[in-house]
Amino acid sequence: MYKYPVAEPEIGEEELKNVVEAVRSGWVSSTGKFIQVFENLFARYVGVKYGVATSNGTVALHLALVALGIGPHDEVIVPDLTFAATINAVLYVGAKPSIVDIDPNYWCLSPSSIREAITPRTKAIIPVHLYGHPCDMDAIMEIAERYGLYVIEDAAEAHGAEYKGRKVGSFGHVSCFSFYGNKVITTGEGGMCLTNDKELAEKMKILRDHGMDPRKRYWHNVVGFNYRMTNLQAALGVAQLSKIEKFIEKKRRIARLYAEELSSVEGITLHPEMSWAKCVYWLYSILIDRKLSISRDKLAEKLRRYGIETRNFFYPLHEMPPYRGYANLSYPVSTDISCRGLNLPSSVKLNDKDIAYIAQKIKEVIKGF
Repeated sequence: MYKYPVAEPEIGEEELKNVVEAVRSGWVSSTGKFIQVFENLFARYVGVKYGVATSNGTVALHLALVALGIGPHDEVIVPDLTFAATINAVLYVGAKPSIVDIDPNYWCLSPSSIREAITPRTKAIIPVHLYGHPCDMDAIMEIAERYGLYVIEDAAEAHGAEYKGRKVGSFGHVSCFSFYGNKVITTGEGGMCLTNDKELAEKMKILRDHGMDPRKRYWHNVVGFNYRMTNLQAALGVAQLSKIEKFIEKKRRIARLYAEELSSVEGITLHPEMSWAKCVYWLYSILIDRKLSISRDKLAEKLRRYGIETRNFFYPLHEMPPYRGYANLSYPVSTDISCRGLNLPSSVKLNDKDIAYIAQKIKEVIKGF
């Protein structure tokens, strides 16, 4: 156990009260009042009409792709620097992922790289709001409109983040969120698809529930999935959602404190926030300059001895065995940033003294080398 974890949920009496209520109601599986309440509240929070709760964030991506009719012979553009769930969902439907590089300034999908990757078979783009920072959605939506492409926002790490004052997850044809235990708000496991398209929302709900006709129980017109969220999870989510602004404010405070403490340290690039963005800093992240006498991995090893947990950035997709065959471009930015990136402790349970201590140890270790 680390004294200073990278991420840790804050769960209190409100969550316990809701879960106990769900247990006592007897509705502990995929039926119960909290599911629809959570769907409606979260959709309203993001600024979208319809929410479809799912069992996790990965299946939310899969559900969105299936509902949009994406499959074999289609291509879907994904960023090179993301968690593997993004590309895995594309492979689940038999489509071909097209891996593209990221922007060096804010580490998300590069609009110029998207343009390079478009072919007659391209059907969709999945922008990932990495580590809580929004993608350049104006540029992405403009490209999508020009070429007639679907946009599926992967907002798993960016609950409440904003692009030009508008919450991420409200731009694409569908957006997908994760409520895993380390996310901004959690339902333990769990996810959500959001959309403004009523017909698409109804289609996703049918597919989520085994493809069963909602008006004719046990009659199946299509092959569906068991991707349902439980009432227990939703009960937890409703309580967590009531605290989301407090969590985001704390994440942003943690980011400000790290920036103040580390801004003068030569060889460290701080977590960016573009002028058009409100980053929620799901994980506060830094880049370690190659010119430093200590490597990123050595720094992480030294910090571990002080009870400070860190996490390396995701590996570039194009470097991993299952995905190499889908890499047709060059990836200088993601390759560089991946091997220099380090996620620092970002739990909302950490206080100002904790952040000051962590920053001090980072400075001491770097100075010692």
